[in-house]
Amino acid sequence: MASAAEQMAANLSWGALGKATELRQRIWFTIGLLIIYRLGTYIPVPGIDGAALRNFMEQAQAGIGGILSMFTGGALGRMGVFALGIMPYISASIIVQLLASMVPSLEQLKKEGEQGRKKINQYTRYGTVLLALFQAYGLARSLEAGGLAHTPGLFFQASVVITLVGGTMFLMWLGEQITARGIGNGISLIIFVGIVAEIPAALANFFAQGRSGAISTPVILGVVVMVVAVIAFVVFMERALRKIRIQYPRRQVGMKVYDGQSSHLPIKVNPAGVIPAIFASSLLLLPVTISTFSGNQTGPIMSTILAYFGPGQPLYLLFFAGMIVFFAYFYTQNVSFKSDEVADNLKNQGGFVPGIRPGKRTEEYLDYVVNRVLVIGSAYLAGVCLLPEIIRHQWSVPFYFGGTSVLIVVSVTMDTINQVQSHLLAHQYEGLIEKSQLRGKRKPGTAKPRRAPSRR
Repeated sequence: MASAAEQMAANLSWGALGKATELRQRIWFTIGLLIIYRLGTYIPVPGIDGAALRNFMEQAQAGIGGILSMFTGGALGRMGVFALGIMPYISASIIVQLLASMVPSLEQLKKEGEQGRKKINQYTRYGTVLLALFQAYGLARSLEAGGLAHTPGLFFQASVVITLVGGTMFLMWLGEQITARGIGNGISLIIFVGIVAEIPAALANFFAQGRSGAISTPVILGVVVMVVAVIAFVVFMERALRKIRIQYPRRQVGMKVYDGQSSHLPIKVNPAGVIPAIFASSLLLLPVTISTFSGNQTGPIMSTILAYFGPGQPLYLLFFAGMIVFFAYFYTQNVSFKSDEVADNLKNQGGFVPGIRPGKRTEEYLDYVVNRVLVIGSAYLAGVCLLPEIIRHQWSVPFYFGGTSVLIVVSVTMDTINQVQSHLLAHQYEGLIEKSQLRGKRKPGTAKPRRAPSRR
């Protein structure tokens, strides 16, 4: 039999959105900040030769330049103030989380609750500034080497570095504000909006090449079928759960004894969500962010790296899959599902897994289940991200909407809708509580109801 919360969620209608004032404010706040982000992608960096940049990006759009432009919402192709995007922040988060699992002092900070989390976030911001400075300086030198600067020199380099680092820090602030005061995860929504905003232009270019005969009709139909199939598969896997039965013992309240209840601990097949794909993509795009604009000035070491780690190459695919699997396990065990904390919470609440002793045994059992569930989850992530890359490389389809972007778009959409529904459900609960309190109060001026005489 469904619980009261499940029945209320099933009967939840989007018409309740008009009554949820706080939720509407959060949605408008999120939309407003995302509009500011999109406007910033069209503000160019000072000193850039616009005509030379357009010619260069038209040549690079089919290759790695198109992928870079996708993750920056087109800002890199236009060399806007947000050309570095949010990737330095993501890379800094990876480094800090890796260090937090290896350095004892950082590991101790993770256990200090809210204060420790604020300190780790502060270290992440410092790392973001350092990575953004490094990438912005390399990009400025690469722009000069590629002949895309009006007046090369120290002033141009300083203006590019200050503009790009400031843009990245502003994006980081936008993401934190959306997460705290808006709806959804701010960093994921920024990447999501950047991808979605470029879809219409990419679709128009894709079908225009089909009309001109550059791409055959079977290939177009195959790409459309592939995208639809990947979306359906992602939705199915993101909703897949492994339920662990939890039993609560009998409890006595006063003179009454309540029977033990049972519930389920849901474990998603992919607890880490879209984070492993974003982390792996950011690591792969880190070296080519600078080398894309260096043209023929690329050194022998960078040329070798790009030759072996270019899109569609075997080492690129192998490294991409390995990083996805690694981050799926790492992020799940350190962030999204900490089995020791779950086991302690169950023990404190009196719950236990039938046949498993509470405490350390429960933690070991949860690790056992999660590690085996993640075999399916990480394989699903790697398959979704790699299959479109292989097909796109084999068919030479200049269409960037691959597996990673599909995964990001679908996952972020589902997560945001779930958060909206949670806010609506909480608002509905508050309305029911207020009604029950009002019913319990007598209106002023009304006589006290007379009690019926008791029978003897």
